[in-house]
Amino acid sequence: MQEFWFYIELGLHHVLDINAYDHILFLTALALPFTFKSWKNVLLLATVFTFTHCLALVFSVYEIIVIEVSWIEFLIPVTIVSTALFNIVDSNDQKENRNIWFHVLATGIFGLVHGFGFSNYFKMMIMGEEDKLAPLLGFAGGIEISQVVIVLLVLMLAYVVQTIFKVKQSLFVMVGSILIILITLPLLYETFPF
Repeated sequence: MQEFWFYIELGLHHVLDINAYDHILFLTALALPFTFKSWKNVLLLATVFTFTHCLALVFSVYEIIVIEVSWIEFLIPVTIVSTALFNIVDSNDQKENRNIWFHVLATGIFGLVHGFGFSNYFKMMIMGEEDKLAPLLGFAGGIEISQVVIVLLVLMLAYVVQTIFKVKQSLFVMVGSILIILITLPLLYETFPF
């Protein structure tokens, strides 16, 4: 059981580490358009991301699917920029019951990409271990807990900025998305595979 908690802690630190800011940026971009009022949508997206993220970890660890690391490293900033660009285009649609099926599909695909990104690190950590399931579940659990923390922080920031400082939601989403794109562009350039 102690080893299981070790892997949960490892997953937590891996996402919340400032050097892992690409994952934080993606989750921030994903949560930006939502508020606590739309918690069902946020829960749906978090569940889809968690499922596909864990699925990619399983596929990679058990070598069901093997993807070139350089492509994953490039696709991660692509997912961040794509999500932020969609936020900008969609920022004027403030309907609380917006059709989120594009978000769901994109989140599922992006969850796979990010899961494969974490899987390379995780495979190095468990190299030589016979039992891969317990460390996999612990690591995935730690990652998912940290993702919930990030999403909650973004929703709290949105609440403070939009309620206390009276900033319109569309402006909050647009400015946040532009900042995310500006932070991600160097990462996109550095990981370009050609």
